Amino acid sequence: MKRKEIKRKAKKVMKRHYGLLIVICLLSALLAGNLSSTFSTVQTSNESASLPSQLSANEVLQNLIEEDLDAGKVVAHQIQQEEIQSNSSAVFGRTNGVMAALVNSISSGSIYVTLTAGIHTIIGSENLSIWCMVFLVMAFFFLAWFFIQNIFAVIVQRMILEARTYKYVAHDRFLFLSRVRKWSHVAWVRFVEYVYGSLWSLTIIGGFIKHYSYYMIPFILAENPTLKANETIRLSRMMMKGHKWECCKLELSFLGWDMLSVLTLGLTGIFYSAPYKACALAEYYVYVRQCSLETDLSYQKFFKDTYLYRPAIPSLLQQAYPEGIRMHQKPKSLGGIRGFLVNWFGILLKNGKEEREYERANHRFLQYASLKREIEGLQYPTRLFHIPETEKRSRLALLDPLRDYNIWSLILMFFIFSGIGWFWEVSLHLITDGVFVNRGALYGPWLPIYGSGGLLILTLLKRFRTKPALTFVLILVVCGILEYTTSYVMEMNTGLKWWDYTGYFLNVNGRICAEGLLVFGIGGMAFIYVLAPVFDGWIQKIRPLVLKAICSLLLFVFICDSVYAHFVPNAGEGITDYE
Repeated sequence: MKRKEIKRKAKKVMKRHYGLLIVICLLSALLAGNLSSTFSTVQTSNESASLPSQLSANEVLQNLIEEDLDAGKVVAHQIQQEEIQSNSSAVFGRTNGVMAALVNSISSGSIYVTLTAGIHTIIGSENLSIWCMVFLVMAFFFLAWFFIQNIFAVIVQRMILEARTYKYVAHDRFLFLSRVRKWSHVAWVRFVEYVYGSLWSLTIIGGFIKHYSYYMIPFILAENPTLKANETIRLSRMMMKGHKWECCKLELSFLGWDMLSVLTLGLTGIFYSAPYKACALAEYYVYVRQCSLETDLSYQKFFKDTYLYRPAIPSLLQQAYPEGIRMHQKPKSLGGIRGFLVNWFGILLKNGKEEREYERANHRFLQYASLKREIEGLQYPTRLFHIPETEKRSRLALLDPLRDYNIWSLILMFFIFSGIGWFWEVSLHLITDGVFVNRGALYGPWLPIYGSGGLLILTLLKRFRTKPALTFVLILVVCGILEYTTSYVMEMNTGLKWWDYTGYFLNVNGRICAEGLLVFGIGGMAFIYVLAPVFDGWIQKIRPLVLKAICSLLLFVFICDSVYAHFVPNAGEGITDYE
């Protein structure tokens, strides 16, 4: 196959999956930047231009190794104080919160001191503690390289190979090695390849030759991750026999794009030439694979993933996905305002026979919808992969997080989550300060911002529940807007602040911060996909009349509390006074 044909096909794939390829390239750049120099973190270099004092976290490590624990503490404290004083941005606060403490400990190197001190309390020897800390840091970066960066190329090649054949590639294919339980195995194979390549690089030309001899290893593992290390290496060598110079010329043909990427600080690389080159190399692998099969049919025992290169016929897909035949009918929607509330917000005004039948039919259809692209041949059919993949989210599916909720269930969940929020904040204050404080503007055991946030993300994000990653981002947006607006309105009405994130890392006017939004994001995901379905299951067991009576009583008490607090807000030390 000529290079022009390879590049033409590569451009076609890139055009169809441009967004996905950009994400892959950004992740690759991030991993290359942070993990490629595995042990650089524990080097004792004096060079740093990021701080006014010219000190760095490496200085702390150097002082620990060359002097003692006290010397490391002094340098770490000096760096941390200078960083805090030189930080003039209110947004990037460095004085309060867990994230600020984490950023300070990493950038100042005090994390080394803390780790060493902790080890010292266990083993008693200061020198031995320092070397144990160095060993742990090196082990951490090695494991990060071994299990993440080391195998990322295999994941990338798998996704690109699926992209060249199918219209869609599921984002969770990043975890395909985990689904087939081959993550550790592939990491070991790549490690053996790295060792062999490193040893060959000690020779005059061996490194260059073996670079191309081992070139196909990530592609081979992407197709068949069951192969052993030496078996994979031998297969790559056999495939590349007679193709090394050809592959080298293909790489050299991108030299101009690589130079342009350098001149544009990597922008053209990430947004054009890197995905272009990745797609071209995937096409080249397909070409070399086909040549190998035509030369020797014995290669067929290694290349088992037929449907990675051509879609399966409809009859075979029907056999693999029999449920698609009986579940493809979309249920008839409820009419009027009932249909609008259910379709857009997942709210059921009542729980009658018609609503229950709609729920059952909709549940079956949503199960089909999650497999629809595979059934229609638009996405790689995971059930036809030669290694059985573990069923995705089986326990989560039993909870049915895509369900709709009736109005009484939502009311009771508002109070449940408001109560959980109150308990959370009261407990934090009790643990940190040793004093019980009735948190919130109201007097009852509830913080309505938690309940409101829970109901908002449960209803407003109903149509996004099938996309967890997008749901998480939207939870951050919704909760951020809610918390900022609530803080602003309450302060404008009363002149009081019930929370203040000034000094926290990544805060906006002290009303919201990254740390708080991250907690809301994780809690929101747990609420949507686990807690709300569980609570709803329990609530459905309550007799309707009893449920309505409980909700009505809680609403009455809550309204009375809100009216009273409007005129006499709950304030005082630990509530609105933080000094």
